[in-house]
Amino acid sequence: MAEAVQVANVDRSLRVLETLAGAPGGLSLRALADAAGLPKSAAHRLLHTLMLRGYVHQDKQSQDYCLSLKLALLGFRFLDARRLPDLLQGALDGLARASGEYCRIAIVEGEGLAWIARAQGARMGLRYDPPMGREVVLHATATGKAWLATLPEDEALRLVRARGLVTPEGFGANAVRSLDALATHLAHAREQGYAVAHEEGEPGIAAIARAFRTHDDPAAPAAGTVSIAGPLTRLTPARLAELVPLLVAATAELTSLWPVHRRQRSASPTPQSFA
Repeated sequence: MAEAVQVANVDRSLRVLETLAGAPGGLSLRALADAAGLPKSAAHRLLHTLMLRGYVHQDKQSQDYCLSLKLALLGFRFLDARRLPDLLQGALDGLARASGEYCRIAIVEGEGLAWIARAQGARMGLRYDPPMGREVVLHATATGKAWLATLPEDEALRLVRARGLVTPEGFGANAVRSLDALATHLAHAREQGYAVAHEEGEPGIAAIARAFRTHDDPAAPAAGTVSIAGPLTRLTPARLAELVPLLVAATAELTSLWPVHRRQRSASPTPQSFA
């Protein structure tokens, strides 16, 4: 019984943190409780604990609750311990310069993907610069489809089915809305060697993405993906085709770097606890 209560409290605490992460301006206690689906009294108790631990602070004037930077610092410490950004950023910067568009790297984390690095290559005109905190929606982004296409189809569809084939608010009109349509998209991605999204992840945006591997073997598991994205006015089908060789070269470079990352990670000392 006590264990079940502890698990419930952990779940509720995470819901509070996730809700506040989507409200950089802060939320009142009532608004937070409603958004997180919690009783007001329970939300207040959790906020008190999170404030004591330094994850949340309360504005003295408005009395609204906001996240502190502690979670961000933990995230940076985690990435630094894995030595991912420094190792892979150079390859990503090169792709951004060559393509003149916004580029990102996502790595495989469990049964999903997580953004870890970005580079802006657009030097003039419209700039696409999405927030890094968004979840990678596997079925409705070039990034997600590029990774899913490396998996056996049954496994890929299982992952999407488990998450729910839901298109988040604000996604484009062409986002995949059925498993049959997704299977067709994945077949195209396997045939081409990369995935494409036209107004799927966002209206007015096109993207291509390709997976890089844990080592230089076509049968090796995917370590992550790299993508190029930008406004449809620039990224026409013809322009996307021109960018494919750059994407292929970038994934080859990232694949060559990944074993170095693995060796560095195994040799890294255990990071100290957060003070």
